Amino acid sequence: MTLFFDAFAWILANLGPAGEGELWTRIGEHVLYSLVSVAIAAAIAIPAGYLIGHTGRGREIAVAISGAARALPSFGLILFFVLLLGTFGVGLGVRVAAGSYIAFVILAIPSILAGAYAGLEAIDRSTISAARAIGMTEWQILRKVEVPLGLPLLIGGLRSATLQVVATATLAAYVNLGGLGFDIIQGLPLRRYDQMLGAALLVVALAFALDALFGLAAQITERVIPDGRSAPRPRQHRAGPKWSRASSAGTPAHN
Repeated sequence: MTLFFDAFAWILANLGPAGEGELWTRIGEHVLYSLVSVAIAAAIAIPAGYLIGHTGRGREIAVAISGAARALPSFGLILFFVLLLGTFGVGLGVRVAAGSYIAFVILAIPSILAGAYAGLEAIDRSTISAARAIGMTEWQILRKVEVPLGLPLLIGGLRSATLQVVATATLAAYVNLGGLGFDIIQGLPLRRYDQMLGAALLVVALAFALDALFGLAAQITERVIPDGRSAPRPRQHRAGPKWSRASSAGTPAHN
């Protein structure tokens, strides 16, 4: 327990007025790496997932690629892309940053891709059939029916990808990109266990904060968006002129 107290003391000392502001900078770097990587991964995975979920084609390939990407070692992936970009003559600073971002994006894609196409596949097929029956085009079905109804599972995929990247972004310090992993790596040879544990606790706190935000977004979405089990109904037209009981012989009733 003493080590935890020392870790909290280190956090307060570096985040408080007496600190030099470097820890705030590393927190900002960590958040930047995580959010930018997830945003790039989302820009790639969401359209691909919607295409798979809407057409029903390529699901097996997507599952295989996602499974393989989840098994890739994070640190080895970063070093691979850093060294690969070096063979093309890219400068050290650029290839380090680009290689790290590429690795983080690859790690974030599987969860987002799965959330995107699973959200569309989970929609009741009668809902889609009813949308086609009332004359909606395929683009309208995707935009007005499938995307809103599949949003809860997509948020779940984004949530999982963000937490994975936040945890993995600590490895960016191994290639001199900073982030909260810097304090963990620096504290290891110096035997500053309070610093190492304090930085790790900040990573956990950051993950909890982002998880809470996604959880709140999921709750709001579930309350606003229907579950997709009921099919959309065509608009009912206004009724024509009323007929009285006495008009059974064909005479319309007068108001």
